[in-house]
Amino acid sequence: MSNPKPNFSQAQVPEIVKKLYKLTPSEIRPLPSYDDQNFYIACSEGSEYILKIMNSKDSENLSLIEVQTYAMSFLYQNGLPTQRALPTITGQLMGLEEMDFGHGSQKYLVRLLTYLPGTVIAKAPLSPELLYEIGKIVARMDTFLQQMEHPQLGILERENFIWSLSNIPLLEAYISVVDGDPLQETVKSVIHQYKTSVAPKYSSFRKCINHGDFNDLNVLVQPDERNGYRISGILDFGDLHSGYYIHELAITITYMMMEHPNPIEVGGYVLAGWESVFSLNEEEKDCLYILVLSRLCQSLVLARHFVTLFPENKEYLMISQKKGVPNFQLLWQLGKERVEKEWFQSAAQFCPRK
Repeated sequence: MSNPKPNFSQAQVPEIVKKLYKLTPSEIRPLPSYDDQNFYIACSEGSEYILKIMNSKDSENLSLIEVQTYAMSFLYQNGLPTQRALPTITGQLMGLEEMDFGHGSQKYLVRLLTYLPGTVIAKAPLSPELLYEIGKIVARMDTFLQQMEHPQLGILERENFIWSLSNIPLLEAYISVVDGDPLQETVKSVIHQYKTSVAPKYSSFRKCINHGDFNDLNVLVQPDERNGYRISGILDFGDLHSGYYIHELAITITYMMMEHPNPIEVGGYVLAGWESVFSLNEEEKDCLYILVLSRLCQSLVLARHFVTLFPENKEYLMISQKKGVPNFQLLWQLGKERVEKEWFQSAAQFCPRK
């Protein structure tokens, strides 16, 4: 099969930027990406940007990229630290580049996004206060997104989107990638529990639009005046889709656990911040544990699946496996009752600094 990931060289970037935006890059640095291409660009005109070149598969869905780009701008207008797309010289928010990287000629959507300062949260110490702020900003983000209006909003339904927590049973088609791994039985058990104890409760979940990938590489932080950190950027809206508030919370807890020395503590602090904005109902609370395990299953199974398709990108694809697998084992071994007690008690007792 053809590889949809773009493979533009660093030498090709100045030409693209000059042609589409009439800007002259003075510094270019490649940045990591799952299936797109990202470059940091400093221009001689004095501004900094991120050039994002979408993979050819996603580039076919112009309406979806339009809504994602609009959502970033909408959140920025509501006070959240998101990127915005710079218009091309023809006034469009994206350009299109055609190139053959050895798999036939393919088209790639290009956007030049504003640069946000800060370091990825994966490299910052996750204090209780910072985890509280993460929970708070994620709940605010979903509350704003639910108010967003756009003529193409229906495209976010994304039926059968493999990364949606609504579609956990779809993982069964990929379960063979963990053949021979002792974790396979646990993965099967989680999928079964999802079907029997989560799926029947969806009628009680509150719907919203999910960012869908609030991970430790998609959140930027900067030092604050109290020797802690504040959130300075929310990145990558490529997984934006219609979902549920409880899904966003589960995804956020899952990824913030990755970088914490005592991952079981994370849920309570994130939950406290979340509920300062948006309170969960009893059915949502009851499903949080299985939904976090379900996201870990997605990460575990799909990363291995994509490595079989694109082995050249193995290092990046397997980033979350290193800590995700131990966290998956830990949560499963501790069990629902003990984990929920830790999360909900610490959330109720936590008092953020004023």
